[in-house]
Amino acid sequence: MRLKKSTSKNSISLYVIKDIEVKGKRTTKIVEKLGTVAQLKDKLDGADPFEWADTYIKELNLKEKTKKQEIIVKCSPSKQIIKGKQTSFNGGYIFLQKIYHELELNKICKEISQKYKFTFDLDTILSRLIYGRVLFPASKLATFELSNKFIEQTDFELQHVYRSLEVISNEMDFIQSQLYKNSLKNNKRNTGVLYYDCTNFFFEIEQGEGLKQYGVSKEHRPNPIVQMGLFMDGDGVPLAFCINKGNTNEQVTLLPLEEKILSDFELSKFIVCTDAGLSSNANRLFNTKGQRAFITTQSIKKLKKYQKEWALEDTGWRLQKDETKYDLSQVNEILEKTTDPTVIKAWYSKVFYKERWINENGIEQRLIVTYSFKYRDYHRNIRQKQIDRAQTKIDSDPASIGKSRQTDFKRLIKTTTCTKEGEVATKKIHKINSETINKEALYDGFYGVCTNLEEDISEIIKINKQRWQIEDCFRIMKSEFKARPVYLSRDDRIQAHFVTCFISLIIYRLLEKKLDYKYTCSEIISTLRGMDLHEVYGEGYMPTYTRTDITDDLHEVFGFRTDMQIIKNKDMKKIIKETKK
Repeated sequence: MRLKKSTSKNSISLYVIKDIEVKGKRTTKIVEKLGTVAQLKDKLDGADPFEWADTYIKELNLKEKTKKQEIIVKCSPSKQIIKGKQTSFNGGYIFLQKIYHELELNKICKEISQKYKFTFDLDTILSRLIYGRVLFPASKLATFELSNKFIEQTDFELQHVYRSLEVISNEMDFIQSQLYKNSLKNNKRNTGVLYYDCTNFFFEIEQGEGLKQYGVSKEHRPNPIVQMGLFMDGDGVPLAFCINKGNTNEQVTLLPLEEKILSDFELSKFIVCTDAGLSSNANRLFNTKGQRAFITTQSIKKLKKYQKEWALEDTGWRLQKDETKYDLSQVNEILEKTTDPTVIKAWYSKVFYKERWINENGIEQRLIVTYSFKYRDYHRNIRQKQIDRAQTKIDSDPASIGKSRQTDFKRLIKTTTCTKEGEVATKKIHKINSETINKEALYDGFYGVCTNLEEDISEIIKINKQRWQIEDCFRIMKSEFKARPVYLSRDDRIQAHFVTCFISLIIYRLLEKKLDYKYTCSEIISTLRGMDLHEVYGEGYMPTYTRTDITDDLHEVFGFRTDMQIIKNKDMKKIIKETKK
């Protein structure tokens, strides 16, 4: 701050002014009007107004330097706000930006830009697509328009966004491999276990073409879909992904992506964990080679007859670290006779198991079957709710009963369409299918796993239980990031869309990890989305969000604060600069 003298015909006025920057241009702002020289002489009992003003400004500069200066914002109820001037900005993206630069995505963009020699700023565009996907998920057009919500304003054009999608698609494999290598610099990656699963994303169109094809939809929608295969590390952080046509068999998608991981990521020793739908014989055989192994769920229903009989037999069950062999029917008798809650709780907390090695189709693998009374009752409760729904449908709206899916409650309804004599009935008869219910009840409480590992069963069960995290990755992309329906038609742009979703998911997962998994996805994202700051012209930014435990933890983990009553412009510049190191 410095002194400014303004001379008019009748007086000399003194002001405190300071240099500020507005849209990259230097200008000045009046901080305080001290008064005219004559007024100050009267007020100071004849002392020199200029000497007093110099001393006063030195004190103000010292207070500003030591952050003890109070900032007064003057507002007038008689003045309108300036038309077209934005004063509210989102500051939550700054935390995402820190991780973005820790992953050196800016350097990846620079390397790609040098290869293609285009003039637009790929780094700025990609970063805005990612911040927008996490905080304000929308179409590419809307994301372009929403990019002005961030403190750092951009000047790229919409055409540059679509041109960048073509480049991102072309460099999809390079981006993935570099992301993994860069992530190792600041994060310990748990690559001892890799989880793989597939999902699909629908398009609101009628005609399939290119990647968009009719296939088995996870959401049972009658729309063309694309399929996404995803590898995730043991901590739930995405590792690699692929995009396939919607009519592709899921089982054939694992090997090509795993081979890329072996070559591009230079990984060789890991366990691949999948669900039963992805555990083809070829996939299992591939992961018996080298230092790789597999763990996959195994449907008890699909076992061979002698294996199924062995798995469902009441005898031969054991508990971990217990050599006793248990008979499930005897344990069930104890539970039915006792009313002691301590006894019931003790048995319900136990997981029984039996195992055997089988050698089929050139693979020697270990079949592990577990049983839990708690899991049994979970199955029973789910089915009872479906039975109740089926009975309600029979009683209230039998005309709408048609074909059913495998998990649909209508599978429990038996429909008779002919008489005992074989003639076509004039009226369909519906009733609960007790035969189907009894068949399903045979498998209540049982769970199967196949592996070629010889490790302790508790470790294998623990690894398999973490499969929920990859399902959670898909849920986040679909629900929080709103990755579907996809509003793009060209295959390259579709692939680029999922590249940005994939990077967004990595950044979010690393953020979640930094926060020690203390908060839910919706809590974290809604907090970042709501961290708005009001710009005070020439001074800085005032937080307009509510300070909470999450905001406290964010600032603690990242080492900067945006929750002061006002963040001076120079301090905000320093924060933004720190996020880009």
